[in-house]
Amino acid sequence: MTTRQFLLSAWDWNPWLIALCVAALLIHGARHSFVFTHKTGWLLAGLATFFLTLASPVDALANGYLFSAHMLQHLLLLLVVPPLILLGLPLTPVAGGFHRAPWQWLNGILRHPAATWLLGVGGMWFWHAPALCNAAVANEWVHRLQYVSLLLMGFAFWWPISGPRNQHRLAPLPGMIYLFSACLGCTVLGIIITFSPLEVCSIYLHPVDRFNLLPVIRDQWGLTPAKDQQLGGLLMWVPACLIYFCGILGLFSRWHGENSDNAIPEPSLTKATPLNPHAH
Repeated sequence: MTTRQFLLSAWDWNPWLIALCVAALLIHGARHSFVFTHKTGWLLAGLATFFLTLASPVDALANGYLFSAHMLQHLLLLLVVPPLILLGLPLTPVAGGFHRAPWQWLNGILRHPAATWLLGVGGMWFWHAPALCNAAVANEWVHRLQYVSLLLMGFAFWWPISGPRNQHRLAPLPGMIYLFSACLGCTVLGIIITFSPLEVCSIYLHPVDRFNLLPVIRDQWGLTPAKDQQLGGLLMWVPACLIYFCGILGLFSRWHGENSDNAIPEPSLTKATPLNPHAH
């Protein structure tokens, strides 16, 4: 199989995945009277990224062929899809949260940035323990659990930054520290994976060649298992921090806007002063 043939044939048109994306768009459209807004653009971007992550050839490569594709999927599910979808939700400035008894624990987690930070950063470390990484590739149920957990942990992590409730968002300066420290956590993991002499996911050493693609990967793409792991580590190291940096820039812009709004306008020197008709 050639690269072109693989890229055309490896799509997974899962009806449940398509139905989920369509349902999300319909619900959003009904709430906004089917008028396209900037919120709709964020949601479309998030859903498109979500669909491509799980239905495109990236998923086929991640499912036993390439550790780097597996890492790319994790980054998209944890760091890209959640903030885009959260930015597509309508803002709810009214104080409140998940007040019903079954959901109070969730409200408690989302209101504590230390907890959401640990979920977001710890989730990536957790799923790259060698035993869990291998299990997620070998077992379909563990594989699905991994996807769901990464998405949920991603939503929790980004909730204090771009969540729809204003009172749950961090102020810009603490938010920048929150994101920068997460970048450091991912950088350490990326460095360990990049330079580790041991295989993080040994199952990728002997892939099941379902698409007859292994000769293309090894000979044409030049991705040996060692280079594949190094590329996966670099993805965790560099692009992940670029995503955090984009979030930091967004917070800085918000901070600058708040400072501009709070500034006291100086009196205009060019405003005409009415003449006193009684002055001599």
